[in-house]
Amino acid sequence: MNLSVVVPMFNSEEFVGTALRSLLRQRDAIDLDIIVVDDGSTDRSRDVVQAIDARHGGVRLIAKDNRGVSHARNAGLRVLPADADLVSFLDSDDVSPAGRFAADLSYFTDPSVEFVYGRLCKVQQVDEQLMLPLDTGLEPLRGIQLAAGIFRRSFLDRVGPFDESFHQGEDTDFLFRAFEQRRNAVLSETIGVFYRQHGNSLTNNSAEVRRGFLRALALSAQRRRRDPSLARLGPIFGQPKPTIAQEV
Repeated sequence: MNLSVVVPMFNSEEFVGTALRSLLRQRDAIDLDIIVVDDGSTDRSRDVVQAIDARHGGVRLIAKDNRGVSHARNAGLRVLPADADLVSFLDSDDVSPAGRFAADLSYFTDPSVEFVYGRLCKVQQVDEQLMLPLDTGLEPLRGIQLAAGIFRRSFLDRVGPFDESFHQGEDTDFLFRAFEQRRNAVLSETIGVFYRQHGNSLTNNSAEVRRGFLRALALSAQRRRRDPSLARLGPIFGQPKPTIAQEV
């Protein structure tokens, strides 16, 4: 199997190097294709990406005008290689834990499994060399985070692209659409991402985040009213210890 990881990037020179190295260290688990989509950065982000590719290989850089994170992710999905079996995501300021892919890829030996969705850890500080959080007392949770998921490419075709009209909440909308499908999704206990919280994070605007979430929730309710065959979302996010989610 081959895995493509889409990494949207905007002015992330401080963090993107760690994000990419955290992916590259997992190449022994699967054939890995990393697609970095630069959304019009004005700092040295592109230089950092190009230097890492020159040293390690395996990183593709797509540069485009600034049109937002949804457009960047869609641009990455449009250039998936023909042999990409699986797709995941990582934001350019987050960290993919060591062994994350090896832990969850085993579920895909079952051809009926369409995606695997793990947990996340919110972190404040990261050791940039070891690519590990420096925080103490971390509590993994089942939250809204695209990097917690690994998706079959065929399943993503059913979910559809990211809604580019969202300023915040595009990931919530995407995941709601994924879980609405009558699908076979494994909810694993793997920590899929160290989700870095810092001063420049888009999610610091709590009012904007709330509006995006409520809009995504309203759209989900509208879809399910129009089409009763869609699955209920159920208590997926924040659920203590689920294992399998069929028709939630």
